Amino acid sequence: MKPQADGSDEAQGLRLLRAFLSLPPDKRAEVLAFVENLVSAHSRPEDGHEASPT
Repeated sequence: MKPQADGSDEAQGLRLLRAFLSLPPDKRAEVLAFVENLVSAHSRPEDGHEASPT
């Protein structure tokens, strides 16, 4: 049996996906660009640290 937090996380993810899909295409593109910028900012190695291989 899964803890309740997993169920609410799953429900929140579905709500986010539904909200994203209800956006017009130009707004979806803005969201995707924003997320890509966040990912690239967090995946950059810090000074003096090398990026770990994936």
